[in-house]
Amino acid sequence: MGESLSELVEANDLVGVRGWLDTRPPYVIADELARLDGVRAGVPFRLLDKDRALTVFEELEPVDQQAILLGLRDQAFHDLVEAMDPDDRARMLTEAPAKVAKRVLAGLSPHERQMTAELLGYPSGSVGQVMTPETVALPHDATAGRALQVVRDKGPRAETVYVLPVVTDGRRLHGVVELRELVLSPADRPVTELVDADVPRVRATDPAEQAARLIRETNALALPVVDSEDRLVGLLTVDDALEVIEAADTEDVARQAGSAPWPGHYMAVSVWRLARSRAPWLLLLIVASVLTVNVLQVFETTLESTTALALFIPLLVGTGGNAGAQAATSAVRASAVGELRGTDLPAVVWREARVGLLLGGMLAGVGLAVGTVLVGGRVAIVVGLSLVAVCVWAATVGATMPLLATRLRIDPAVVSAPMVTTVVDATGLVIYFLVARAVLGG
Repeated sequence: MGESLSELVEANDLVGVRGWLDTRPPYVIADELARLDGVRAGVPFRLLDKDRALTVFEELEPVDQQAILLGLRDQAFHDLVEAMDPDDRARMLTEAPAKVAKRVLAGLSPHERQMTAELLGYPSGSVGQVMTPETVALPHDATAGRALQVVRDKGPRAETVYVLPVVTDGRRLHGVVELRELVLSPADRPVTELVDADVPRVRATDPAEQAARLIRETNALALPVVDSEDRLVGLLTVDDALEVIEAADTEDVARQAGSAPWPGHYMAVSVWRLARSRAPWLLLLIVASVLTVNVLQVFETTLESTTALALFIPLLVGTGGNAGAQAATSAVRASAVGELRGTDLPAVVWREARVGLLLGGMLAGVGLAVGTVLVGGRVAIVVGLSLVAVCVWAATVGATMPLLATRLRIDPAVVSAPMVTTVVDATGLVIYFLVARAVLGG
């Protein structure tokens, strides 16, 4: 059993594959399947029993689900997509080619097709596309005993029964009650005495990431989702919220590193796809780096008169870029979790300018000491003053660029650390040579 699933599939050892599957939990199986291409992944997947296959399938990313589906025969294909939760099915179809989406929808029962179509009808990236419409809604005038009977009757068709919406006439949301409260209450106690009417609620058209982070902040198991008239349309469950946050954080990390996010498992994606996701950013950054070359040309005379200045260019450029990247990363993270708003821009500028001043002051002391030993006091003064100015500038630019991007309705992660670093490199050199001219003359 020491062999990996990939090795067993390559050896066509079906007995070994089945034994490997029997001893692994679904999430481990899903990870191993994601490492294989669609054809090879289909071999072990078809060896799973129906219930376990569904659990494993729902652990996969949409791109991996599509690869599995394409390798299944019609009956197995339709049975699998019919058994999926509507929100998981909609999530897969939002990223599926039209051919796959058409085949999936055509094979669904009328009820499942209608629920899936309703979810797909909401705006891309909205709560409506990731919520579950299969809920157990309790009438507001029920007793705890009657409510528990409703849960028993409708619960098998719902994704969750731990958080139960309470509705009035016309399915207008009154609040929620937890299953625990119903179980522990006398049968004749009115549900209205147990309901939490102040529970946060989100609209189906709200951004999914914003709603998912609200679940994390409130420690809720689920949030009720309503339409524009406050009628219950579904629940956003904690497991779906975690997937939304993971996808958003994955995209942000990729963009902050100067890359485009790619679908699927890192070990399964092609080398060409990885290169293609990174190449546009590198091309953009190399064009932006031409600014640095132009700055050196403009101040060529200053460099010729005091060649010792060239020794500290890497130090200034590296320090400014790092300070800007630190500030940009902090701002992107704070924006993502809702700690910063567009109106905070003046306060952020003031805060980061002071942070940069403190950092620059500390680094300037080191720069003065090193510069004095290596090239003398006057150039050391230039280096020290430049470090202070560059750190102030870099921290301010790094923190404000993501906020400006937010105001322009651009993902702040797009204004990534590499972009900020490139901008600060060029402008930091301008600061350095202007300080040199002021101190040294010429």
